[in-house]
Amino acid sequence: MGLINLRTGDEECDATCEDINATLKSCGLDVLYDDRNERAGGKFADMDLIGIPWQMIVGPRGLKEGKVEIKNRATGEKEEVSLESALARFTE
Repeated sequence: MGLINLRTGDEECDATCEDINATLKSCGLDVLYDDRNERAGGKFADMDLIGIPWQMIVGPRGLKEGKVEIKNRATGEKEEVSLESALARFTE
């Protein structure tokens, strides 16, 4: 699982990503958390190059609506879902 923080340094994004990371790891998932101060495109490209099958993308715009984006690398399909729904998908 790849976890991408789109706005490193943003208090809400940082806190949400830390919570997601801890939750996923406590369920035994291997998480690559990208909190580098890089452009979003670079983070996406690196996740794809590494071959991470699922990405959870957290940004300030989505968080205002209580949503995160999930991307399936195999199909390229992206969807916006609630944070609770995203966590349930990978922890249950």
